[in-house]
Amino acid sequence: MTASSVSIALSPRIRKSPFFDATVNLGVTTFSVYNKTYLPMGYTSPEEEFWKLINDVTLWDVTCQRVTEISGPDGFKFMDMLTPRDMTKCRIGQCKYIVMTDQYGGILNDPVVLRLDENTFWLSAADGDILMWAKGIAVNSGLNVVVREPEVATMQLQGPKSYPLAVELFGPQVDDIKYYEFIETQIAGCPVILARTGWSAERGYEIYVRDLAFGEKVWNTVMAAGETYGITPAVPSRIRRIEAGILDYSVDMDTDTNPFEVGLDRMVALDTGRHFIGKTALEKAKKEGLSRKLVGVQVGGEPLAYNEHAWPVTKNGEQIGEVTSIVYTPRMEINIGYAMVPMAYTDLGTTFTVETIKGPRTATVVERPFVDPKKSLSKA
Repeated sequence: MTASSVSIALSPRIRKSPFFDATVNLGVTTFSVYNKTYLPMGYTSPEEEFWKLINDVTLWDVTCQRVTEISGPDGFKFMDMLTPRDMTKCRIGQCKYIVMTDQYGGILNDPVVLRLDENTFWLSAADGDILMWAKGIAVNSGLNVVVREPEVATMQLQGPKSYPLAVELFGPQVDDIKYYEFIETQIAGCPVILARTGWSAERGYEIYVRDLAFGEKVWNTVMAAGETYGITPAVPSRIRRIEAGILDYSVDMDTDTNPFEVGLDRMVALDTGRHFIGKTALEKAKKEGLSRKLVGVQVGGEPLAYNEHAWPVTKNGEQIGEVTSIVYTPRMEINIGYAMVPMAYTDLGTTFTVETIKGPRTATVVERPFVDPKKSLSKA
């Protein structure tokens, strides 16, 4: 039996999104579990969905990005304590990509934060229970803060034709939304938040549905309006996210890695005089310097399927690190990915061996992101 022949049994312990039946009706073939929620993992092939994403427009069910809400009179103080990123630079109506660190400086999660008002924030989470973490921190924080999970279901509208489709769905107000901003609006009679964000590095939006009873109606409304633009249901593209240099939490980083090791230095504000969880550990890590780092790699040979576990990186027969993610990109016609290796092997052009499921392959350290390094596509 191979991993591809194993299925996941449905269970009431695992949350279904309000779009679940709609995705089944549209032919989803595979689910995974992410944040204790079913996540669609494929309708056709990764390559076919990739080309639809970069040429047209795709709709994803990502209710698995479960939202944690921080509110109350001390909401801002508490939010600022949860992350190394300086939240004074996040204004109302703006989103920020952040990391959350534990007391050792390890990365707990990398959510996108939306600031709804002075003291209210939504954290749209990667796979990890930050709701319970934030509740635990709040208990002894001495702050007047409420931590809860609101009833929200999220879909992503991604691809170059997402813009004209969004205009058709929401009107000219779409033009006022800059990259990493959001508005509160409605669709099909349902209140939503429309954010110009996404996990594709293409032009795209996230739609946060604020009344779950309207979930399937909202989904069907978007799909119907999108027919003109060639819309197709799809899933988060591993190919495109690696091309774009996007990291996958619990795959490329976790509590055993700090932000500096994965190139997220910009997320850490050590010189502001503010206190946040993990500050002492990150100050020490910054002072001592790195012993290893995540680098971009190109791997030679025939196409490789996305790895199901980390692959060993060796040099002269000894393991020195591991490949965390790898995928074949049909656009570049090469295998690309990330490897965590000692600093001595991080210079561009350095080579080492990756022990793939198809045998040893030579890997070369290259610059990342691999495609569109200035994010011109998503900001257009």
